[in-house]
Amino acid sequence: MKLTLMCKLLPDADQARLLDETMAVFNTACNYVSAHVHILGTVSKFRIQKVVYYDVRSRFGLSAQMTLLVIRKVAEVYKRDRSRLHRFRSDGAIIYDSRILSWKRADRVSLLVLAGRITIPILTGARQRPVRPKGQADLVKRDGMYFLYQTIDIPTPPEDKVDDYLGVDLGIINLATDSDGTHHTGKQVNGLRRRHVRLRSRLQKKGTSSAKRLLKTRRRKEQRFARDVNHVISKQVVAKAKGTGRGIALEDLTGIRDRITVRTAQRRIHHSWAFAQLRAFIEYKARLVGVPVILVDPRNTSRTCPACGHCAKANRKTQARFSCVKCGVTGPADCIAAENIRRAVINRPHVDAPSRSESQTPPRATG
Repeated sequence: MKLTLMCKLLPDADQARLLDETMAVFNTACNYVSAHVHILGTVSKFRIQKVVYYDVRSRFGLSAQMTLLVIRKVAEVYKRDRSRLHRFRSDGAIIYDSRILSWKRADRVSLLVLAGRITIPILTGARQRPVRPKGQADLVKRDGMYFLYQTIDIPTPPEDKVDDYLGVDLGIINLATDSDGTHHTGKQVNGLRRRHVRLRSRLQKKGTSSAKRLLKTRRRKEQRFARDVNHVISKQVVAKAKGTGRGIALEDLTGIRDRITVRTAQRRIHHSWAFAQLRAFIEYKARLVGVPVILVDPRNTSRTCPACGHCAKANRKTQARFSCVKCGVTGPADCIAAENIRRAVINRPHVDAPSRSESQTPPRATG
């Protein structure tokens, strides 16, 4: 499984100047190539290389490998969107590969810049130090700091054979609730977001230089906090599933923002809900320890009674409370939804693939 290792670079003043200079020239070259690609209308790296390779090398003084990486970066952007001319910031990310980047022990990295090779100290966590990175990396400048985002390949164990699953319901009030009844509340995250909205509004309205400085220093603080909370929740969910010999059943919320209409007052809360990030964290942490993860259609999971199977909108009395109008079963709505998610996996029907005599089309693989 491929993961991204984030390492902070610790350059001195001269090294930082060389990194800034290289990033500026690299992205200026990207803009030059982008103008040609927009006219040519091709996203083939080989065709682009034939047209611009020698011009880029002579105009910008880039090495052969950096020139190829400029072409790769532009081609990948146009593969995603060919409809417009793409422009690149002067401090945009630089692609590095093994030809122009090498790791020196666990605390230094050698990078190629316009002036040649420089060796820069790096800062990594204790769990990252034993990892030996290989392959492509991105050099990123963010808030005056430099980071290397290095792709690493982690071996994953085979998935465990399980007979039961831990159902997990994702939400806004409770970020995650499992079928055992454990709530992971979103009170801290939602409270922080409300405070940040009020603070940003006041500072933007004030508009002074000191207010702008404060806005800049608080950038991404909310995002970092929410990310940390999602890491903690996902770690606890995976640890519980692994410790009890179960898999994880998650609701598939893909496209929920397009399917659901909310009131104007709730739009900020709805669109800042980081459910996709939490799901991604649970999935990759589960793969690292061999816990299977299955996605379940979330429709009516919070309206269906797990005892009698009656499904009605009236079963959901309030956001927090479930009460079946047919058999009288009551409980926290999120716990009921998590239990229904678990049962959806346990009771999933097994359908045999049709034989060749029954169908001329080959059987479709099911996940």
